[in-house]
Amino acid sequence: MKKSKALLIIIVVLALTLGIGYMDIWGYDGNGAGNASDIKLGLDLAGGVSITYQVVGDENPSDTDMSDTIYKLQQRVSNYSTEAQVYQEGSNRIAIEIPGVTDAETILSQLGRPGALYFISATDSDGNANYSEQPVFAEDGSYAYQYALNKSIEELIADGSVVITGTDVTDARAVVQQDNMKNNEYAVSLSLTPDAAARFATATERAVARGHETIGIYYDGTFVSVPRVNEAIYNGDASISGSFTYEEAENLASTIRIGGLSLELEELHSKVVGAQLGVDAINTSLKAGAIGLGIVAAFMIVVYFIPGLAAAIALCFYVALIVLLLIGFNDVLTLTLPGIAGIILSIGMAVDANVVVFARIREELGKEASVEDAINTGYAKALSAIIDGNVTTLIAAVVLLLLGPSNVKGFAQTLALGIVVSMFTALFVTKWLMKALYALGLRSVVFYGRGKERKPIDFLSKKMVFIALSVIVILAGFVFMGINKGAGKGALNYSLDFVGGTATTVDFNENYTLQQLNDTVVPEIEAITGSTVQVQTVQNSNEVIFKTSTLESSVRQALEQMFTEKFGVASTSIQTETISSTISDEMKRDTIIAVIVAILCMLVYIRIRFKDFRFGFSSVLALVHDVLVVLAFYAAARVSVSNTFVACMLTIVGYSINATIVIFDRVRENMANAGKSDIVSIVNKSVTQTLSRSIFTSLTTFVMVALLYVLGVSSIKDFALPLMVGIGCGCYSSVCLAGAFWVILTQKFPAKAKK
Repeated sequence: MKKSKALLIIIVVLALTLGIGYMDIWGYDGNGAGNASDIKLGLDLAGGVSITYQVVGDENPSDTDMSDTIYKLQQRVSNYSTEAQVYQEGSNRIAIEIPGVTDAETILSQLGRPGALYFISATDSDGNANYSEQPVFAEDGSYAYQYALNKSIEELIADGSVVITGTDVTDARAVVQQDNMKNNEYAVSLSLTPDAAARFATATERAVARGHETIGIYYDGTFVSVPRVNEAIYNGDASISGSFTYEEAENLASTIRIGGLSLELEELHSKVVGAQLGVDAINTSLKAGAIGLGIVAAFMIVVYFIPGLAAAIALCFYVALIVLLLIGFNDVLTLTLPGIAGIILSIGMAVDANVVVFARIREELGKEASVEDAINTGYAKALSAIIDGNVTTLIAAVVLLLLGPSNVKGFAQTLALGIVVSMFTALFVTKWLMKALYALGLRSVVFYGRGKERKPIDFLSKKMVFIALSVIVILAGFVFMGINKGAGKGALNYSLDFVGGTATTVDFNENYTLQQLNDTVVPEIEAITGSTVQVQTVQNSNEVIFKTSTLESSVRQALEQMFTEKFGVASTSIQTETISSTISDEMKRDTIIAVIVAILCMLVYIRIRFKDFRFGFSSVLALVHDVLVVLAFYAAARVSVSNTFVACMLTIVGYSINATIVIFDRVRENMANAGKSDIVSIVNKSVTQTLSRSIFTSLTTFVMVALLYVLGVSSIKDFALPLMVGIGCGCYSSVCLAGAFWVILTQKFPAKAKK
């Protein structure tokens, strides 16, 4: 390569890195257009409200009814935010996301539970009362009269007392009109379908003839309004009045609109996120990413010299490109809190391909090859390990994207994107930068490092010790689960994502001890909720999570008011989440299915690539070991098993198998060149040759995740802590166990001799 071309390559890469970075920060026009602020943020970062509904009584509603319901809900929530989304989940669920709203609890209470809405005549055809006022007693003995049904809805429909239903109402609005004295008053204006208008005309004629009877509006088990019919209504346009304030009129109109859906829905899951918590999560994660990037880049330069410098530049290019892609694909990619974790994790993993290549280059230089030949040969020999390792990790990301819970799909998206981009930067950008630096005169072996043939470490002589140690740790995990379950605490510390209930996360202005919380805050919560309270503090922060039974929206609002008035907490620093047990059971099932499917897909891929089932089963045994050890850590440390648990387990599975495949790739290569060497010697040699790669890659990834744990918010910490254990465990199983499993299987099931 000519020096002019080499210089051009370096200038182009640096210019692209700086140019893309400039656009990421200041936009393509320098004024913020198309910059990182345009990345679509999920609810956990932007704040807002999320609700998941399920169709009542029908597991497979028609596509027409689902589409009609989604359309009407979309019109409804668009009044709150232009970014609001309504979409179908599975066959009978509808999810609503309204990001960026500041008064999410009010929106949640206004939106209510979409249920069936009925307009009911006061009397049936025989003159019997369909509903009547009945006393409702309070705890202090006082009472008030409220309307209640005298018959079931089914009976009312059968005898013709249900005049129209919510689906017959085309529109309901709060309006201003004049009363008989020409004074302005608030009312609710209704518009009906033509067919409903005819039935409503007949019903109102009868109500007037019977002494101006009422027609009650019944929604979700309660009468929301019982207006008296003053005159017959023939044109399908009705008005409900009655000394309303604007808020009362708007709430009634809202209830009628939401009750006019094609399907009756019940709430399964709702979450209210304070925007401040999202801002803190972004800031701390960005800080962790910047510090980690600097540490990893410095590490690469110190350890690998000129190749490390090329990798550090390529790593900066990689980060800038990832951000640009997130901006460009904001229509299909939504950045979430787990998504940030996926990006930062992929930065740590991005060095892996470089480390594999650099180790190969040093080996070739140790054989007295020229620097240029060593670079070319190093990339050629490392290619299969890089492809196989990254494809298996990509399988884990894809399985999570397809089968994992919806709230961790953002992690799967960013992890998959990171894997693809990191392969591109390692195999092309780093390679051409290294060749360019070589062409500019940096040709001495001193700048690249000469590898020395190490004496193989006899790992396999201790294989039974390693296996016994792992069995003890795994059994200890099951013992902890049994002890915890016997104590009534549950085998694992399941969060609300798995058991159902309401969690209120509060970022206090000062740090409270657990004793202070139990003495001052918990009694206030119990008085409002009437529920027992579990308290979970977050280390190195003022955040506290209060777990209770499922709370209604009005109770959640009362809690928020208590925190703001008595403890001075800003409403934007309060996050509330409610999950039903239905969602929780499905999350457990989805977790197990996702992990099993990921492992099976990896097994198939390894079988195809290595053409030896023993490699695949050895890899799977190592993966199962890692999953069980991390599960033991969850049980012993009582780490919260939350929605990031799935992402954590699949990350460990994908990460661990990456290291195992690098070792097995070397075993395969050494077997082809070994002649009559025994397999024990081959495995010991292969593990020793790849040992630095296993350690260095684990170390860089561990640093990134550790920074997430130190600087991150509570939900990030719940992800990072067990992941650090998994990274260490994955390195251990790849080095100490995977090869041992393969040797044992090979000895028990020797390959058939070729004829």
